[in-house]
Amino acid sequence: MRIWTRYRSALVSLLACSVAVGSASAEATAADAAVAAAAPCNVVLIVSDDQHYRDYAFMGHAHLRTPHLDRLAGESLVYRRGYVTSSLCCPSLASIITGRYPHEHRIAGNDPPYPPHAGRNTPEAKAAYEAGRERMNQHLAEWPTLPALLGAHGYRSLQTGKWWQGDFSRGGFTEGMTKGKRHGDAGLEIGRKSMAPIYDFIRRCRNDAKPFFVWYAPMLPHNPHDPPKDLVEHYSAKSDSIHVARYWGNVERFDRSVGELLDHLDREQLSRDTLVIYVTDNGWIQDPAAASFGPRSKLSPYEGGLRSPIMLRQPGAIEPKASDQLASAIDILPTVLAACGVKPPENLPGVNLLDEAAVAARNQVFGECFTHTLVDLDDPARSLLWRWTVRDNWKLIVPATAGTGGPFPAGESQLLDPATQEKYRQGEVELFDLAADPDEKKNLASAQPEVVRELRASLDAWWKP
Repeated sequence: MRIWTRYRSALVSLLACSVAVGSASAEATAADAAVAAAAPCNVVLIVSDDQHYRDYAFMGHAHLRTPHLDRLAGESLVYRRGYVTSSLCCPSLASIITGRYPHEHRIAGNDPPYPPHAGRNTPEAKAAYEAGRERMNQHLAEWPTLPALLGAHGYRSLQTGKWWQGDFSRGGFTEGMTKGKRHGDAGLEIGRKSMAPIYDFIRRCRNDAKPFFVWYAPMLPHNPHDPPKDLVEHYSAKSDSIHVARYWGNVERFDRSVGELLDHLDREQLSRDTLVIYVTDNGWIQDPAAASFGPRSKLSPYEGGLRSPIMLRQPGAIEPKASDQLASAIDILPTVLAACGVKPPENLPGVNLLDEAAVAARNQVFGECFTHTLVDLDDPARSLLWRWTVRDNWKLIVPATAGTGGPFPAGESQLLDPATQEKYRQGEVELFDLAADPDEKKNLASAQPEVVRELRASLDAWWKP
C-alpha cells in the first residue's frame, strides 16, 4: 500500500505539471482514470444512531460539543438537507445498504408480526418471531448489497455496530461482528467499548494490499444513554433535564469515537486514499421528562425523524463545501460505486452525490414511514402509515388514511404522540414551506391546493400502494 501511495503521488505530480504547462484536459482525465484503475479508494461509512439533524455544533446547536464531526464537516462536501428513507432504523439501514426504498426491499419495519392471540413470551410467539426475522433476511437477499458489489471487485468489508439482518455475511460482508441477534449483538460493542476490530481489519487489508469497506454503525448516541461521568456533569450544567444531559453526553461520546477513527486513518496515512461518508439512520428528539424520544421525531414523518446531514470526505479528491441541494440515503450506494469504479445495478433510484449536475437536476426526494412492528412481511402497503416528499422547499405528508380517515394501528399507539396519531386518524394531509417554517408548525395544505395536487401526483407516480 505504501508503494502504491508513492506511485500515486508521482502520478498526481505528473498530472499537476502537465496541467501547469497547458496539457489537454483529455490527458488529465486519462491520468485520473489511470490512478483510479490502479488502486480503488477505500470506503468508511459512518452511521450514527438516533440523532437529530441539528445536534451538531456545525449545524448550529447551542450546547453540543462535536469537534470531530465539525472537523469532518469542514473537510467534506456536506449536504445539509439530507434525508433518510424512513424514520426507523431497520428499514433505514436496509435502504442504505441496498440503495432501494423500503417498499422495494420490503424491510419496512423493525420487527415481524406476532401471532394475534399469543403472548409475546410464549413458544408460539417466539417461533413466529424468528420465522419472521428470517423472512426479512430473505428479502434482503433479493438485492445486491453495497459490500457484495464491492466484494466482486476485490474489496474486503467489515460490519460493525447496528445490523438487523442475521449474520453479517448475509449482507455481503467478508468479516463482521454480528452473529444474528436483533439490533446487532456483539457488533454493538464497537464505539462503546473499543475500536480495535476496525483497526485490526484495516491492518490486515493493508498487509494484503486489499481495498476495504468499513460499516461503522455504532449504537450511539442511541439508548442506553450512559456516557462517561465527565460528560454527564458537563451537560447537566447546560440542561435542567438529566435525560437531555445524558443524551447530549452520548452525542459527544459518539463524536469522540469518530475522532478516533479519523485519527487512525491519518496515522496510517490512509486519509487521502479513503472515502469517508457520514449519515444518521433516523432522527431523535429527547423527551426531557423520560428516557425516550419526544414527539415529531423517531417514527414520525417530520423533519426531526427524517433529516440528516450527509457528508463525503476524501482529501485531494472532494472539494470541501456545504450544499443546500437535496440528498437522500439511497444516494450513498451509487456514490460509493462511482467512486470505486464499480458499475451500478440497473434502475437505481438514487444519484451519485459527487456528480454535481445529477444532484442539481434532481429537485425532489421521497420517503415513507411504516409501523414499528409489521402487519405483513411481504406487502409493505399493509404496514404503511405515511408517504412524504420534499420538492425544493415544499414538503408534503400524506397519511395512508388520506381522504377517508381511519384508526391508528393497534399496538403502535404507545410509540407516537397523541397529536400525530390524531392527524393520522383524521386523514390529514400536511404541506409545509420548510424555508419559512423549518419546524413544520403551519399546515398550508388548504391554502396551497395546487401545490398539494402536484406533489401528491408525484408521490403517486413514485409509489402508489
